[in-house]
Amino acid sequence: MARRLLSIGECMVELMQADDGLMRKSFAGDTFNAAYYARLFLPSDWSVDYLTAVGTDTISDEMLAFMDGHGIGTANIARIEGGAPGLYMIHLHNGERSFSYWRSVSAAKLLARDPHRLRQAIEAAEIVVFSGITLAILPLEDVDTLLAELRRAKASGKLVAFDPNIRPQLWDSAERMRATISDGARAATLVMPSFDDEAAHFGDASIDETIARYQALGVADVVVKDGANGATVAFGEAKTHVASAAVGLVIDATGAGDSFNGGFLARYILTADAASSARFAAELAAAVIRHHGALVARDKLPACPVKR
Repeated sequence: MARRLLSIGECMVELMQADDGLMRKSFAGDTFNAAYYARLFLPSDWSVDYLTAVGTDTISDEMLAFMDGHGIGTANIARIEGGAPGLYMIHLHNGERSFSYWRSVSAAKLLARDPHRLRQAIEAAEIVVFSGITLAILPLEDVDTLLAELRRAKASGKLVAFDPNIRPQLWDSAERMRATISDGARAATLVMPSFDDEAAHFGDASIDETIARYQALGVADVVVKDGANGATVAFGEAKTHVASAAVGLVIDATGAGDSFNGGFLARYILTADAASSARFAAELAAAVIRHHGALVARDKLPACPVKR
């Protein structure tokens, strides 16, 4: 029986710059991006599934076909009559990106509306992935439903991975944002924050403060991403700094942290070595940001140094 990684969140229509003022369409979203990269580097005896909600329109059909075409399971995706995916556009300046979003009627906001479907999907997985964006887009009662199931998964011994991925514009208040992010961490066994987010929104003065804060919430393992400064891996009592990989020219930083998450999980699943997993994830993220868009083709990425 195949082992399974389940990623939960919102996949959106992605528009990015192309030649002659045109735009290129793809599909992306933080937890979907992580699932995409995990799928690229996991062996065939692992399944990677996505849990979200989409509409019944043509673009939703295209999104599901895109997922299927990249080996991401879609059986846990609800179809919402009259719904549609959200959309975002990437704006680039010297490799740094900003975004415009259209997600007010995103069907993904209803991804946790069916508690029975949610529980079945989580129970069938060994590893569950979610993010602060997953929590931010949900109605309050559905946040409670999702977190209850994730706490149940954690108590049963599953690896529950959480990227806080703090986006303040998605929250109605900074207080609720911080409280819900902390609740998300309490439901996780592995938290993978970005230090600049944690410093800006939780006031952490150092990576050690970020690690200590999450460990105080009951998180066993923490990987703090710090851009060009590398990453710090704190698994149990052991703490290791991993240098960033050489990048050269940054074309598009979209998806850097998500690719790190997916690459880290794929290698950690196969090796149980957190430090080497972070080193591979750093190499993967460095390759991703040398190309346009959140999802980069396999032939442009480094080889995973693990026999498949």
